[in-house]
Amino acid sequence: MSSTTDKIKGVANEAAGVIKQGAGKAVGNPNLEVKGALQKGMGKTQEAVGKAKDAVKKVIDKA
Repeated sequence: MSSTTDKIKGVANEAAGVIKQGAGKAVGNPNLEVKGALQKGMGKTQEAVGKAKDAVKKVIDKA
């Protein structure tokens, strides 16, 4: 997966997680709230992977 794809999917997962988390709070469903928090965290991690790939590519390009 490219760094751009990782970053886009990360942002999408983070947004979906925030929505799930909010919906879980709104309807009083702690299970949905936890799933949203986990998806949000997964999105942040995926976005960080994309940024790390960019950083590695920049170092390689300078070499």
